[in-house]
Amino acid sequence: MTSASLFGGFYSIVASLDGNFEAAAAAILISAVLDCLDGRIARMTGTTSKFGMEYDSLSDLVAFGLAPGLLIFTWALRPFGRYGWLAAFLYVVCGALRLARFNVQITTIESKRFNGLPVPAAAALVAATELLFHYFSHKEMTKHVTILIIVYLLAFLMVSNVKYYSFKELNLSRRMPFRLLVGMIFLLILIAAEPHLMLFLLAFAYVVSGPVMTLFDMRRLAARAARKDFRPSAAMHKTTRDVNSER
Repeated sequence: MTSASLFGGFYSIVASLDGNFEAAAAAILISAVLDCLDGRIARMTGTTSKFGMEYDSLSDLVAFGLAPGLLIFTWALRPFGRYGWLAAFLYVVCGALRLARFNVQITTIESKRFNGLPVPAAAALVAATELLFHYFSHKEMTKHVTILIIVYLLAFLMVSNVKYYSFKELNLSRRMPFRLLVGMIFLLILIAAEPHLMLFLLAFAYVVSGPVMTLFDMRRLAARAARKDFRPSAAMHKTTRDVNSER
């Protein structure tokens, strides 16, 4: 499965060099699906190993670092000159740093959240953006500075400390609530009806969820700290009781 994901990344590079950007984007998305499966299959079959983790990181660097970096440069950033290829390189190097940090922190951080934007999610947004523009045939919009800014933001989010939900606790073998099952079926119908639009919206929503979740956690911690500051201390309660007893 990991080798198949690596093959998808390599094919995406070949397609980008040939100017077949839609096929390159689709190959990245297929690699993302395979990357989600290989870890689950390894855990289900009891075949997890240090070698597998290292091989998976090398595969991710090609499929979700180099492949989307080359895709976004050849498709949209070439008109920006050195600012374009520097943005593509920054994306690749931040993806490599994100993977290296993940391997170092894998035993020290909680499994429910990722520390920084996952590399497959960033690559999925790049691929989904290309498919969305291709679907609406807005070729002239690929030269817009907004895409350049998005690439810089994705690079920053990958190496940031923004928390993202990992979905590792999602176990499809367990019995799910009926509403969740209906919601998943409805989501699959929407993706099948408008795949280009829905894939972009899902990838964009996940990328934005990290900063939103981080801001929410910061406000919650600030409110909790404010309540502790305004809470009377035990010594104050004791002094009040002593004064009342003397009266």
